[in-house]
Amino acid sequence: MAGIVRLYRGEETENTSESAASLKEQFRDGKYIDIQGLCKVATIKEIESQGWSLNPGRYVGVAEGKPDDFDFKERLEELNEELEKLNWEAVVLEKRISENIATLLEDK
Repeated sequence: MAGIVRLYRGEETENTSESAASLKEQFRDGKYIDIQGLCKVATIKEIESQGWSLNPGRYVGVAEGKPDDFDFKERLEELNEELEKLNWEAVVLEKRISENIATLLEDK
C-alpha cells in the first residue's frame, strides 16, 4: 500500500521489498493509475455521495477474475455430498460424546 501511495504522490518507491515486482507489474509506466479491485483516487464529491464512508470497497470495486472453468451444478452436488457426510459424522460424534458423558456421570 505504501508503494501505491508513493506512486500517487509521485515519489520514488522501494525497490528492495517483495512488493517492488508487483508494483512494476501493476503500474508498468511507474505512474499511478486507478486499478479496479486495488486502488482508486476518490473525489470529495464521491465520498460525500457515499455518506462520508471511507470503506474502500465502495470505491475500488472488485477486480475482474478469470471465468470459472467448472460446472457449478456438479461442484454444488459434490459439496452437498461432502456436507451430508460431515453432518453424519457429527451425529456419530455427538452420540459418542453423550455416551461418554453418561459413563462419566455414572462413575460418580
